Amino acid sequence: MDALSLFRMVRPDAALSAYLPAGIQLPPSKTLAPKDLEQLQPAAAPLPSPVARPAETSFADTLSRLVDEVGHKQQAGAAAVNGLLSGQNVPLHQAVIAMEEASVSFQLMVEVRNKLLESYQELMRMQV
Repeated sequence: MDALSLFRMVRPDAALSAYLPAGIQLPPSKTLAPKDLEQLQPAAAPLPSPVARPAETSFADTLSRLVDEVGHKQQAGAAAVNGLLSGQNVPLHQAVIAMEEASVSFQLMVEVRNKLLESYQELMRMQV
């Protein structure tokens, strides 16, 4: 069953009328006509399929990119705190937010490392 035939079974409601072109009015108790369904526009662009992802990015590249991002967040947090301490025009809340963001991203990186290490140890304990 395709999407058009599924929409033919749908009864109109207020949310559906928002997707109709300006000239089409929905009666409250009738279903949509097939000619009206063909004029409907999708609400958003379709998501790319998981198969369409490029295979160029390896797991090691992803991990190194995440470690680099954590390092940049820590540098940004340290720069914000240094700017605050040196009297530059850095608001206190921005410095605190930058430091907390760096702290949370570092904690996440450590937990990912721990899970990877546990997985590796579990694989090594398996008997072949």
